[in-house]
Amino acid sequence: MFTGIVEELGEVTAVETLDDACRFRLRGPVVTEGAKHGDSIAVNGVCLTVVDFAGDEFTADVMAETLNRSSLANLAVGSRVNLERPMALGARLGGHIVQGHVDGTGEVIERKPSENWEIVKISLPADLTRYVVEKGSITVDGISLTVVDAGLDYFTVSLIPTTLGLTTLGHKQPGDPVNLEVDVIAKYVERLMGAREVTP
Repeated sequence: MFTGIVEELGEVTAVETLDDACRFRLRGPVVTEGAKHGDSIAVNGVCLTVVDFAGDEFTADVMAETLNRSSLANLAVGSRVNLERPMALGARLGGHIVQGHVDGTGEVIERKPSENWEIVKISLPADLTRYVVEKGSITVDGISLTVVDAGLDYFTVSLIPTTLGLTTLGHKQPGDPVNLEVDVIAKYVERLMGAREVTP
């Protein structure tokens, strides 16, 4: 379980393409501190398992399902990535409940800079529209954000200088893909309400 509060901006240092998977080596001095084999680390919002580590780098395997559902297939050596370790039990929940299970991908549509913040418009897959509401929470590339405006096929977020400077969203340009995870509470409510409707 994560919070969507990015701990550091890491970097892909190696990519090994396998038949139906990919192996990434990533640099992240903060998230590798005290890391162990089998630990979880969120990479651009995708929960990955540490299979090896050395110094300030760790290796993670990504199966075809994850590559197909996320933007991780677009990563290359030198790509910057948002990194976060799982939330410690009893710690403050600074963002919102994030599972690290990507629901789909969107694309940056446009950026509108202002004096003290920036509005970013992102496309929204049709099957996720019902989960995104104005002033609700959404995770974009592992970043917990508040929805400013929710359209039928897009949403906007307002980014403060800290988010722009310390995450990948400070560098993403129109056309760039982003991973999206909607609020899991909305999905549970939908499932429960659907079960209620079919119960005699």
